[in-house]
Amino acid sequence: MKIAIIGGTGDQGLGLALRFVKSGEHVIVGSRDIKKAENAVKLIKDMLNDENLPNLSAMTNEDATTNGDIVVLTVPLQAQMITLKSIKEYVQGKIFVDATVPLEGCIGGKPTRFVDLWEGSAAERSAAFLGNDVRVVSAFCNLSAASLTNINEDVECDCLISGDDSQANAIVMELAEKISGVRSIECGPLENARIVEKITPLLINLNIRNRIKLAGIRITGL
Repeated sequence: MKIAIIGGTGDQGLGLALRFVKSGEHVIVGSRDIKKAENAVKLIKDMLNDENLPNLSAMTNEDATTNGDIVVLTVPLQAQMITLKSIKEYVQGKIFVDATVPLEGCIGGKPTRFVDLWEGSAAERSAAFLGNDVRVVSAFCNLSAASLTNINEDVECDCLISGDDSQANAIVMELAEKISGVRSIECGPLENARIVEKITPLLINLNIRNRIKLAGIRITGL
């Protein structure tokens, strides 16, 4: 299974790519600029201290989407729609994972404030735009980039997953648990992404207030 990470040169995308490659998954780092994708691949190799990683490659977003079995979007809010437009024709029939969080900081405001979208959540906006032939799942938005790139430590956080297709949810849940320390939890239909996405600004606020970087969330009693 090939995982295409669209916007994989940013902190979140780089962190996910790093973790998946470390776990042995085949990862394609996508970017609008192939040079940036290649630089991200080099950085991952340096961080893992391994120049020979046949399960890691760099492509443009369009090529990464075409070649990926699962497509993961990790761009900031302001780049979500323009990126979706560029890959829409290539993602049809696939599982599409949206890790976008509507943060006010993405549009010049405070990083601890949530932006209410007409569709209810970033993931629902992706689903509405991409159409019925794409199985959209909301995941990874509450895993911090700092934890993901802290490669020598487990990620102490549950991954909250929402989606309308139970088979797609199960595949993404299994993928999430490839990340050491992560437990995946299915949170119901995609509309629940509007609740889950709001956890991220809360975690950012906790990081700022406590002068830390690795705040995460655990669900107990399950």
